[in-house]
Amino acid sequence: MASTLMLLLQLLLVSLVSASHFFGGTTTYTYKGRNPDGSFNVEIRDRDTYDGCYYSLYWYCSSGYCGYTSTSQRGTLDSSTSAPLYNRQWCETETVTTRVVQSNRPFEMRAASCCWIPTRTSYWGHYWYLNTLVDLGERSDTGKPNRAPEVAILPFLRVPENCPRTYKLMSFDPDGDKVRCRYGNPGSAECYGCTQHSGFHLHQDSCTLHYQYTNADPLVNSFELVVEDFPQGHISLRYSDGSQSSRSPLSAPTTTTTARTTTPWWWTTGRPLQATSPPLSKLPLQFSFLVDPPAPSCQEGLYLPQFVHPTPAHGQRIHAEVNKEVEIRIKAQASYAAIQDIIMSGPMNMTKHRTTHNEFVLRWTPFSSDLGNYFPVCFAVESATGSAVTSFPGNTHSHNHGTPTSQSGVYQSEMRCVILKVGTEEIKTNVICTESEMRVEVEKSSLRGLREDHLRLSEPSNTLCSLERYSNSTHIIGVIPLNACGTQIEEDEEHLIFKNEITTVDDSGALITRKHNLEVEFYCQYPKKGNVSLGFTAHRTMVEVFDKGFGTFTYQFEFYPDNQFRSIIDPSSYPLEYDVGQKIYMEIDASSIVNDTEMFVESCRASPYDNPNSQPTYSIIEDGCPVDPTVMIHETDNKRQFRFCIEAFKFIGLHDQVYISCSVMMCEAGNPNSRCSQGCINSNNHHHSHRRKRDSAIQTAAHFVSQGPLRLKRSADISMSAGMETQSAS
Repeated sequence: MASTLMLLLQLLLVSLVSASHFFGGTTTYTYKGRNPDGSFNVEIRDRDTYDGCYYSLYWYCSSGYCGYTSTSQRGTLDSSTSAPLYNRQWCETETVTTRVVQSNRPFEMRAASCCWIPTRTSYWGHYWYLNTLVDLGERSDTGKPNRAPEVAILPFLRVPENCPRTYKLMSFDPDGDKVRCRYGNPGSAECYGCTQHSGFHLHQDSCTLHYQYTNADPLVNSFELVVEDFPQGHISLRYSDGSQSSRSPLSAPTTTTTARTTTPWWWTTGRPLQATSPPLSKLPLQFSFLVDPPAPSCQEGLYLPQFVHPTPAHGQRIHAEVNKEVEIRIKAQASYAAIQDIIMSGPMNMTKHRTTHNEFVLRWTPFSSDLGNYFPVCFAVESATGSAVTSFPGNTHSHNHGTPTSQSGVYQSEMRCVILKVGTEEIKTNVICTESEMRVEVEKSSLRGLREDHLRLSEPSNTLCSLERYSNSTHIIGVIPLNACGTQIEEDEEHLIFKNEITTVDDSGALITRKHNLEVEFYCQYPKKGNVSLGFTAHRTMVEVFDKGFGTFTYQFEFYPDNQFRSIIDPSSYPLEYDVGQKIYMEIDASSIVNDTEMFVESCRASPYDNPNSQPTYSIIEDGCPVDPTVMIHETDNKRQFRFCIEAFKFIGLHDQVYISCSVMMCEAGNPNSRCSQGCINSNNHHHSHRRKRDSAIQTAAHFVSQGPLRLKRSADISMSAGMETQSAS
């Protein structure tokens, strides 16, 4: 009998816990115009997170006239198996609903059910309520319908118990209103528990959540917040039935004298700004927060991932154009943990990818219906150590770097949020992708008076890369081979991506510019299993250059198997593979119809990208001087040849491929005033290294040549901690 009761109790516990699946949710709305019959359209975007992707909210009208649903679309935003102990995963979905209402007067909608995932206040999970106030009244300050704040947060946040951290909640308001975030009021059905958790402090007026310290617990803290917006000055709202109402800004509380304390200002209770009128909007902002066991170090970049370039800053506004894909590039590093995955919350149909350069890329294409709207995107990167390390799709380059550790855990970076503003297409472009080249066409009428001869591709010195070659009276046209003109090659789990851009320069012969009037990025994306391999080879062909006074000449950059330099390595075998420490033999050869010329290699650098301006770079030769200690120059009687070798290396923790890029020039042979004759110039005389005497045509401009990529074999890599899976980079 006792065993039967125990079994029933266990089944009851399992049933209750399995019903506890809610992680949180957010809502916002956007006015979408009027219909011929005078009714109003409002788009409501609900994001909700459960421990499965098949749950959804049910909203009902709790106050006012809420109209009816005309369209509805639902999709998954993101999911992860890095979830609390009692849940197998979390999955965030978004439902975008268009409602038709007969009046623009305020109305409220509510969703409620059971239950939250197991929390610190209720292991069985407590009920949840979400309440949304929609007000489309015409504002006296803008003459337009009121717009709600754009709110967003990651549905599941985590932090080690010993690592204080500040979270700036995304609360952007398109009308420029003052936004505040507060705990919900159970009496207004804004939440069920409305708990103000120990170890956390919410600064309402800046929508900033501070974590200081609390004991680790496998149960989460459930945050049930409300976001409100108030005008910056006194305004009125006019409604279609002829009525109106007034709204006032938040006011400062009455100040009182308090004793001085050493407690941080944000940790004190303080008195938030006071509301003297109802808010313009009221939106739910609910999420789960897990406090993990302590980390060995709270310094970002060791165990906790640290964002590095090109990750956008928190709050940054990013311009997006209708029907054109926008890209957000994110990168993080952790010395003693493996970068695992990125989690994000963004608009429906946003995708995430991991490249072979260990960057994360978020991509999204706005529709015409999104024009003029703002879309928040929040993201964080997770790392792991020990047994917590798992293999994610596309994660073929996870390593532990530095001192191995037996610590096992998952660590989350800070949360950053950006705003995408959707506008019209500013520069009208068309990109055509073929198996061997990209063709980009830019309408001249959309260039806003920019000079055509000030436009160039990433690497224009090759005559093949001239934009003047194919352009006509109406379009700037570039026909770019997939392996030339500075085209960058990128890989993710499924695609090869070839990228280039058209930018402005001060004059057609300049090496740098301090103007940034135009930047047209374009790319072609091919499935790895497609036919692009028929027309693309990684090996770089010769670079053909035209220079006044020297005519047309070519540079050829090749790799050789040994120091005999007899035959080049077969181009079909690219990308080449080397062991770390193995010698790499290279030759740059110049040919010209002009007699008595010589070539000079001013600098050579290694980079994970085929671009001399990319980061990181490693200097091999600078100012004509070898700087890498393994560089060996191989003498040759031909003054138009340069032979050298270095020992293979890899960029620590970042990439498994390397391009060698050199800056070279041609000079009048034997002229003591040419850069070629000056040879190696040490750093004290660095300002001489770029001297050019173009008027007398004794030397050309510097030209960029590159070859690669070289891929470094994994044999020399540091062994990974137990539980981490390795895969070949080939």
